[in-house]
Amino acid sequence: MSKLPFQLGIHPINWVGEDVKEHGDDTTCAQILDDIQRLGLTGTEMGRKYPTDPATLREELSKRNINLISQWKSVLFSDPAYRQAELDDYRRHAEFLQSMGSKVISTAEVGGSLHFDPRRTPNEKEVLRLSDAEWHVLAEGLNQAGAIAQEYGLKLTYHHHGGTVVEQPEEIDRLMDLTDPSLVYLLFDTGHAYYGGADPLEVLRKHYDRIAYIHLKDIRPDVLEQARAEQSDFVGCIRRGVFTVPGDGCIDFEPILQELITRGYDGWAMLEGEQDPAIHNPYEYAKRSLSYMESLYQRV
Repeated sequence: MSKLPFQLGIHPINWVGEDVKEHGDDTTCAQILDDIQRLGLTGTEMGRKYPTDPATLREELSKRNINLISQWKSVLFSDPAYRQAELDDYRRHAEFLQSMGSKVISTAEVGGSLHFDPRRTPNEKEVLRLSDAEWHVLAEGLNQAGAIAQEYGLKLTYHHHGGTVVEQPEEIDRLMDLTDPSLVYLLFDTGHAYYGGADPLEVLRKHYDRIAYIHLKDIRPDVLEQARAEQSDFVGCIRRGVFTVPGDGCIDFEPILQELITRGYDGWAMLEGEQDPAIHNPYEYAKRSLSYMESLYQRV
């Protein structure tokens, strides 16, 4: 894989769930980082098992030659009442990532989402889509946050995400249209693109010039179909095993890899599975996924 024009890392969500807390909850930071080192990968995102003290985290990563590439940042910009507090928090987040040598901030709006929006109650069932006014307020907030990120040598990469208000292909398009291309970039996620009803390759081609970070994730279509038939929400879909690593689902990664190589993408891409590690061993699944990616690279 060394000849790839981009760098391949792996997300700790393969070992420890973020939305589904029971997934891998007994797994330690050392187990995750040791596995990443054994896989020969040198990039990771922040995970909830990692130490939050920058000096301790830096020590754990550096002794294994692993870099912290990013950390998820939830924002609530669609409601102007939250704007200033959210921007202040975003600045603190940027300061931390800069101190770790990161270059991108994985960012997602939680307004309207079932599993993040602090204004919602547990008995609600559907994502609340944004009004036109809320879309514009969201874009303004993201532009301001993107400017803060730039102050710290970082890029705001917006993570289109299942179960949120920027999930479907037309929502990705609208967000890209409303935001400043010099301030707001796209985190392209293959699995979330498919989950949201898009063709991942089409999203990649359409918005390539905005893409500054990538998550490579696969989908089990039979599980997704059954979950949708039973009206399962996003977190329920994760519990059912909708997501898996590249090469284990239905997404054809060969044209995606070809597109990235042809265009000379030189940022980071993270392998993601987001499934129950007690059933799907993270190290073994990642190892097979890396072999799959290697076989694709040899073909393209």
